[in-house]
Amino acid sequence: MNILYRIGIAAYCGAVKVASTWNIKARKMLEGQRDTAARIDSLNRLSESNKTNKRIWIHAASLGEFEQGRPLIEKIREAFPDAIILLSFFSPSGMEVRKDYNKVDMTVYLPFDTKANAQSFIESFAPTMAIFIKYEFWGNYLTELHKRNIPTFLISGIFRKNQCFFMPWGGLFRKMLRCFTHLFLQNLASQQLLRNIGITNTTVTGDTRLDRVIQIMRKTAQNEIINEFAASGEKNILIAGSTWPADETLIFDWLKRNNQYRSIIAPHEFDQQRLKSLLYNLGENAYLLSELQQYRSQNKSIPPGIRHIVIDSFGLLASIYRYAAIAYVGGGFGAGIHNINEAAVYGIPVVFGPNYQKFREATDLINLGAAFPVSSQNDFDNILDKLARDKESRIQAGAIARKYIMDNSGATDRIFTTLFDYDNPQTHLHNYNKHL
Repeated sequence: MNILYRIGIAAYCGAVKVASTWNIKARKMLEGQRDTAARIDSLNRLSESNKTNKRIWIHAASLGEFEQGRPLIEKIREAFPDAIILLSFFSPSGMEVRKDYNKVDMTVYLPFDTKANAQSFIESFAPTMAIFIKYEFWGNYLTELHKRNIPTFLISGIFRKNQCFFMPWGGLFRKMLRCFTHLFLQNLASQQLLRNIGITNTTVTGDTRLDRVIQIMRKTAQNEIINEFAASGEKNILIAGSTWPADETLIFDWLKRNNQYRSIIAPHEFDQQRLKSLLYNLGENAYLLSELQQYRSQNKSIPPGIRHIVIDSFGLLASIYRYAAIAYVGGGFGAGIHNINEAAVYGIPVVFGPNYQKFREATDLINLGAAFPVSSQNDFDNILDKLARDKESRIQAGAIARKYIMDNSGATDRIFTTLFDYDNPQTHLHNYNKHL
């Protein structure tokens, strides 16, 4: 990597170290990175007797990317139970939630992308294959993998014309892309953009997130309290998932004027102060899910007349959308919307903020009439009023959303069958030159 890249990485490392003096996430990241080498050494000792020729490194930036790659991870584990699988995260929001994920052999923080860190990490684990999920283009790691002829793949990749790869000054970033053995893409537009800069080792396979949300939808596990809440009245529930304060302002105002609707809100991040604020703004008959669970654990009946539930734990949202009449997915007033597929798979219309352009499924669902972007309180009120009032239109939009998810699923199988060769049960590793 050139000197400007090295300077940029050094500056980023320094900024994280400074932020760690007051920011819990930054502190956890640094502490976790310091443990990575020892954890990999421990994994190597534990697997000394395992003579498998499959040592697979899978990297996800954060929790969303992990969920996107999860169907492939689980398919690999099912097919190759003896494979050594190392999962790495960059963000604490992924690592802290999935550090005990039992389909991999070890979960670690990925150290900052310096040449020394990349060399040490790859030498220590010695992967026979590396898989990156959607994002994360770390130049030193990719260069080291390429130099060592380790097959390296991007899955569920999606590209936009305003990204650095396609700018006149983007030569360094284009060099990173050339380190991949193959790139599995979500759409034809991404493939064409890459072809324009000479990257042709690509296949359009779709988005593995769709396979993941179908997996979740088909599970029968339900939350007893949420189930009881949903059954206690008409199916008039607005479920707002992964919300930020800018999203919640719109929701509070609409709910105050629409008493016939109840809500379940799952904020993207929360602490005690934020939860207290949510309950205050929702008004009477609003409870934390943990409060209601405590009632039940003490053999008490949950309070009557509950109108709002705030989810104060992780891992429930994707299953809870099944109870909604309308879904709102947060993040669209910030960096970008969160996972709208989790809601759409249940056959419900989805509403979100204005920053959705990075997400193919959002644009597709808008064009199909199954999703609705809003940029103001007035937009939100008009869309929610129409969906709440017109049951037929709401059901039709939801049916279109579900059909879209089902019609575009299957990326996991397409990627898996390209990566692994069923004709050779001894190695299963794909003959990349033959098939790619």
